[in-house]
Amino acid sequence: MTLDALNAADLATFVNALGFIFEESPWVAQRAWARRPFDDIGALHAAMCAVVTAAPLDERLALIRAHPDLVGRAARAGTLTPSSAAEQASAGLDRLDPEEAAMFDQLNAAYTARFDFPFVICVRENKKEAILAGLRERVHNQRDTEIATSLAEIAKIAGLRLAGAVSA
Repeated sequence: MTLDALNAADLATFVNALGFIFEESPWVAQRAWARRPFDDIGALHAAMCAVVTAAPLDERLALIRAHPDLVGRAARAGTLTPSSAAEQASAGLDRLDPEEAAMFDQLNAAYTARFDFPFVICVRENKKEAILAGLRERVHNQRDTEIATSLAEIAKIAGLRLAGAVSA
């Protein structure tokens, strides 16, 4: 969809076109709609990120929790969103040997037990070795730091999704 079309779109059309940008959280697009018109895709991305920043903590945590575990049950069951499936595949996470998959399961479980939300990283900017290193390192962060880090990674993911979905 073009930026001009989005700027002219009614709320339902706007949310239908961009509701997937922030994983399973169409409320971000819904709230960003009121900030139209957007001068460029960067301004649209900034507006959507501002919606997330302004959201109460429980909604920001729900956004983080909407992301699937990397190489988790949803990936193995084939129930990831199309965007998440493509992103995990781009990092080679769909081609792990059983030992690597078990390592992801172990690290994901430790991370989720500590923070009560899944590990989020922009996998399109990383490969499996960097993702595993990030899991190992970030599990030692403080919760507030990890919430902020996860939201920053989500903003990167959203920017890449927007760039692929919206043309100037």
